Amino acid sequence: MKNRKLDTRWLALMALFVALTLFLNLTPIGLIPLPVIKGTTLHIPVIIGAIILGPKAGGMLGGVFGLCSIWNNTMSPALLSFAFSPYIAAQELGAVGAVKSLWIVMGCRIMIGVVAGWLWIGLKKLKIRGRPVHDFAALPVTAAAGAMTNTLLVMGSIYLLMRPEYAAAKGVAMDAVLGLVQITIATSGVSEMISAIVVVTAVCKALMATPFYREMAASRGRK
Repeated sequence: MKNRKLDTRWLALMALFVALTLFLNLTPIGLIPLPVIKGTTLHIPVIIGAIILGPKAGGMLGGVFGLCSIWNNTMSPALLSFAFSPYIAAQELGAVGAVKSLWIVMGCRIMIGVVAGWLWIGLKKLKIRGRPVHDFAALPVTAAAGAMTNTLLVMGSIYLLMRPEYAAAKGVAMDAVLGLVQITIATSGVSEMISAIVVVTAVCKALMATPFYREMAASRGRK
């Protein structure tokens, strides 16, 4: 009975995080237009979900993030939509381009939750000088890692897999692509990391005070 209640709460909270991700996607604060690429806050509920509900939930929420990106870039194409919409990539670059786009828009976003979830578990098991890592240290580190997983994987994959197409879309030489990628990481990547650290730390500390989280943490410890 106790496990059934725990599963019901898990599903309810998972549904809440999915709804929050969809809500952010429909508001101006979800996707923020920037000169090189769109900034986002959709990674935040993915990271929070990964910490509170585990890596599996984090990966699923990352998938929701990816589906939102596909919808946005397919329905309202922009300069770099070929990298975030397998449908557009298939039209412009063929089947191989669609597979590359699918990895960038889905695989990289799923990895946000997987990395954040497992890193959190690892940090909570880690002891420094015999003492466990405090939440106020573990939460910012996990939030930063989750945010940078998104930025580094997405921009790194674009550079490695779609550098010619990216250069053509931006109207620059191939040699200039690395500089543009670095600028994106240093601007939108850092801003997304800072926002994640602030929001994830505050929200997770509040959720960790609930009986549900304590029961879930105890359940993980028994596995």
